[in-house]
Amino acid sequence: MGVKLTTLSENTANLGFLAEWGLSILVEVDGTSVLFDTGLGVSAAHNAHLLGADLKSVDKIVLSHGHSDHTGGLREILRETGEVDVLAHPDIWQPKYVVFGTASRYIGVPFRQEELESLGASFELTRDPTWITDRIVTTGEIPMVTEYEEIEPELAVMEADRLEPDPLADDQALVITTEEGLVVVLGCAHHGVVNTLIHARKLTGENRINTVIGGIHLIRATEERLVRTSADLREMGVQRIGVSHCTGFHASAWMAQEFGETFFLNNAGSVVTV
Repeated sequence: MGVKLTTLSENTANLGFLAEWGLSILVEVDGTSVLFDTGLGVSAAHNAHLLGADLKSVDKIVLSHGHSDHTGGLREILRETGEVDVLAHPDIWQPKYVVFGTASRYIGVPFRQEELESLGASFELTRDPTWITDRIVTTGEIPMVTEYEEIEPELAVMEADRLEPDPLADDQALVITTEEGLVVVLGCAHHGVVNTLIHARKLTGENRINTVIGGIHLIRATEERLVRTSADLREMGVQRIGVSHCTGFHASAWMAQEFGETFFLNNAGSVVTV
């Protein structure tokens, strides 16, 4: 059976859809429906209605990490789904910030856990991979193994009334096995797209990578990192790559030139099948 990926929320949108900074992708595999992230606010639920996507049929919600542009749509989504399991890392509840010089801004989950639970969310928090079906698995924590991929230093977490660098241990992806290779759905890939793909291969025992889709945090990447990322993706044999959200315009243009027909922009309203 095929895999269907419907992007409900993204920074940019196809004609007629609502754009909003963030990401939400509906993943449908063999009758199982998984919502990966919920965007920043109202766009995911709004665009789902336009696409005729039935959020009441969502079996699981998976959160890639605890930033507001991936969790801020939870309230609106839960009003549609009702009771549903929400899979995430325990660190999604850490108080997360972005630092600009001497200023900082809160960018963590914008709701209290109790409010979301009152709307039907049942949180399953784990650091480990979770097999949702025999074909769909969350990565759990992603090891940092490449020399050049790093977490941006302006991302922070509040600890004992002090802002400290956020290791973003909660960063995870969703992996689907297919006869053509892996489909890897990324939130922001704060731990690096290459690190994520290395981990996905080890987790599943499948080295072929059919499709990589979602946010690739290259928005402020150096040229060296772009060169090395492109080289590693090519060496890994990625057959199709659709970028979204935090990839950034410059990195997206770079990758479009590097990968040609292998590359596509993945916007709100896009539907991709494997």
